[in-house]
Amino acid sequence: MTILKFLLPLPLLIILAFQLSDPDLPINQYQWIGSHNSYKEYIDPNLIKMIEKVDTSKAFLGLEYHHVPLSAQLSLGLSALEIDVYADAKGGKYAHPNGLMWAGKSSARPYDPQGLMQVPGFKVLHIQDIDFRSNCLTLKNGLQELKQWSDAHPDHDLVCITINAKDDTIARPGFSPPEKFTTAVFDQLDQAIKEGLGAEKLLTPDQIRGKNESLETAILQKGWPKRSKAKGKFMFILDENDEKTGYYIQNHPALRGRVCFANAPVGTPEAAFLILNDPVEDGAKIREYVQKGYLVRTRADADTREARNNDYSRFKAAQASGAQIISTDYYFKSTLFPSEYWVRFEDGGYYRVR
Repeated sequence: MTILKFLLPLPLLIILAFQLSDPDLPINQYQWIGSHNSYKEYIDPNLIKMIEKVDTSKAFLGLEYHHVPLSAQLSLGLSALEIDVYADAKGGKYAHPNGLMWAGKSSARPYDPQGLMQVPGFKVLHIQDIDFRSNCLTLKNGLQELKQWSDAHPDHDLVCITINAKDDTIARPGFSPPEKFTTAVFDQLDQAIKEGLGAEKLLTPDQIRGKNESLETAILQKGWPKRSKAKGKFMFILDENDEKTGYYIQNHPALRGRVCFANAPVGTPEAAFLILNDPVEDGAKIREYVQKGYLVRTRADADTREARNNDYSRFKAAQASGAQIISTDYYFKSTLFPSEYWVRFEDGGYYRVR
């Protein structure tokens, strides 16, 4: 480059510098930062005080974080989100969370003034009746927001969205029992995503698998598409336990016809994307899988611990592991307690070559 600068005109130098800095590698050769429970708003202060009285384990401290709207996160430069969905076939199941009553007059913030929670369809929240405030109350509205942002930024990088299918029952009075996820409910989830974003905006297992019988074989032998080929698209990943993953795979071997990738075990036809949330304990395993060609998501922090202690050790381990996606609750400093913890790469950005 030193010699070339005397031989090439300025416009060519600029083009050459861009090509050297952006080589358009396959997507698994990049590392990017995203958010965890990306929809979550802060819990009303009075409700937190009520929880504190009954939660002697102090687990409630792990709920003290919140996020800006999904589109604002993407505009900031994040390229990964996480959304928790609850099935609500008839509508209204989560329209009147008991936490509003338990909290009393905790704030002037209205809850669902448009009546979105009354409409049948998937709802977005963290924990029923306690941690229910969301910047996208329904999956439909969240997808509409993402589509509008994508249409306005057609050259955006691939956005990965992990989906948690929530159906855990809280065995205490006053907590709404959720509807269970089955293969049929997952069919409805796939359809909702396709209708919400449009098939043209999705990077799906079928596209990656191609003519291979196994999705795993495809990513290990053929690899992932280049960054430029994935621009303007969204990739969904089901982050669930073996039982629910089994329901999702049922009748769809190697995820044929499915919208989401799955956190399927290595060695199975569905394996391509792995979720290993502890980069300290699983660092060696993550490095092994990344080197082989899998996409991996891990976490820089959890339950507010790192932010409360200004502890970057887990984030450093995540970077060193090579995991492509690193999720955090702190792309901004906390506003709920004193902390200097703030996750981004050394250049201040959220995306880089791995």
